[in-house]
Amino acid sequence: MKLLFTPARMLAGILGGVAASAASGQIWKLVSGTKEAPDATDRDHGWGTVIAAAALQGAVFAVVKAAIDRGSAVAYHRATGEWPDK
Repeated sequence: MKLLFTPARMLAGILGGVAASAASGQIWKLVSGTKEAPDATDRDHGWGTVIAAAALQGAVFAVVKAAIDRGSAVAYHRATGEWPDK
């Protein structure tokens, strides 16, 4: 059963990354009123905007990763009765 946990967790992580990217884009659009968050090398935006966009993206990714990791561990525990080791 432990052999199935790692691939399932990896797949959930990939899907979570896609979801986090979409969520951070929508949040940025809502907060800033612009379509896309600026890249770090975008010369049309200042430091504050670039850093704020990066902080938002990092926070969303961290929350999604934690939720997926925790949810995967709980699902594994429910299925097997054991807590998954790292």
